[in-house]
Amino acid sequence: MPGLLGKKIGMTSVFSAEGKSVPCTVIEAGPCVVTQVKTVEKDGYAAIQLGFQDKKEKHTTKSLMGHFKKAGVTPKRHLAEFKGFENELNLGDTVTVELFNDATFVDVVGTSKGKGFQGVVKRHGFGGVGESTHGQHNRARKPGSIGACSYPAKVFKGLRMGGQMGGDRVTVQNLRVLKVIAEHNLLLIKGSVPGCKGSIVLIEK
Repeated sequence: MPGLLGKKIGMTSVFSAEGKSVPCTVIEAGPCVVTQVKTVEKDGYAAIQLGFQDKKEKHTTKSLMGHFKKAGVTPKRHLAEFKGFENELNLGDTVTVELFNDATFVDVVGTSKGKGFQGVVKRHGFGGVGESTHGQHNRARKPGSIGACSYPAKVFKGLRMGGQMGGDRVTVQNLRVLKVIAEHNLLLIKGSVPGCKGSIVLIEK
C-alpha cells in the first residue's frame, strides 16, 4: 500500500459537524524523499523507498552515504518501503501529506510503549487466583497452575506467563482521517496510535 513516514506529535480533540468532541492523534506526515526505486527486473519486486528526517553526514555510514548520493538527496534518518503508488516516482522526488487528501481510512504502524516486566494480570488480563478472604494473602495476582504434572512433565511453548510487555511493532487498521493540513504537513487521525510522543510511525492508505 502507498504511504508515508511520520512522527507522532501527540493527541488532542476536535469538534465534529454534530458538535461532538472527537479525540484524535496529530502526526507530522512527511515530507518524504524518494531514495530508491525498486523494479521487478532488477530487484524482483516493485517498491519505492522513502527517507524521512535529515541526518548529519558525520553520523551516516559510508555505505549509506553512497546510497544517498546516488539518489541525489541529503542523508535521511529513517527509511521505509511502500508499494502501489499511483504516480510514477523518480529518485529525489518529494512525497507530501497531500497523498492522503482523498483517503478516508488509513493503517498506522508503530512501536508500542515499553512497560517492562509485567505479571499475567496486566500482561494477559488474568483474573487472579482465589478470593481475598479465607486466609490466603499472597496469591491474588498469581498465574495459578501452569499445567505441568507427571505427563507431559513439561511446560508447553507459548503458555501465557509474566514477562516483557510492550516495545512491539503494532498495526492499527482502519483509522479515520479527520483532517489534512498540508501547509504544516500535519495529519489528524481519529483515536490513538501506537507509540510515545516523538516516535516514528508508518501511515498507509
